[in-house]
Amino acid sequence: MTSIQAIILAIIEGLTEFLPISSTGHMILASSVMKIEGDDFTKYFEVCIQLGAILSVIVLYLGKFINFKNPKFYLKLLLAIFPSLVLGFLLNDMIDENLENPTFIAAMLIVGGIILLFVDQWFKNPITHKEEDIDYPLALKVGLFQCLAIIFPGISRSAATIVGGMSQKISREAAAEFSFLLAVPTMMAATGYKTLKYVKTHGFFSGEELGLLAIGNAVAFVVAILAIKFFIGFLKEKGFKLFGWYRIILGVVFLIYLKFVS
Repeated sequence: MTSIQAIILAIIEGLTEFLPISSTGHMILASSVMKIEGDDFTKYFEVCIQLGAILSVIVLYLGKFINFKNPKFYLKLLLAIFPSLVLGFLLNDMIDENLENPTFIAAMLIVGGIILLFVDQWFKNPITHKEEDIDYPLALKVGLFQCLAIIFPGISRSAATIVGGMSQKISREAAAEFSFLLAVPTMMAATGYKTLKYVKTHGFFSGEELGLLAIGNAVAFVVAILAIKFFIGFLKEKGFKLFGWYRIILGVVFLIYLKFVS
């Protein structure tokens, strides 16, 4: 992987991690186009640079993360992440197989896109309008929806948690905010596990690899801040339909690429 390739993947990660369009699908497509998809370090890099993206959430919502007088906030996140931790441990091999199946991911992009075309019509009249009002049972339910993105890569963690929250009568803005916050422990756990696994297999990172990881996380951090600010404003005004059409088109293009080009 070159520095330019690392920057391209990091920009994609920052743009797509918190939008309901599947960062996994985008990065697998990009790495496939750049012919680096089979490299173990590339696979690890695509996970690790999520740290840069989630750091943007910590910065933007710093008041929530350092408010130690509000244990409910931390308990909600722990409760919501628990199903994903259990599922990730039990089904790790199957999850890795799905992650290495680009046709499956392209299909999930299309399926998720079709769902996004209709969610604004399906889930109207929310009764929970603020992240602070999400209680423990609701947090756990959102965490269960997050499991869909683990089993079916390409669905999008963001899409699964936001749509899942909306199905429980959480407003789309509050569901999006909780999705951002939930990404922090989720991505930290995933990155920690993948780091231990990579180092155990390949040894510690070389100086060049550490440099690429530093560049990737820095770029993902900056781009993710801009993406989050854009997404919240766009969501309030426009809803999900445009994201749905985008996913469908991308999934079809992805399938055509896999069939005739790769």
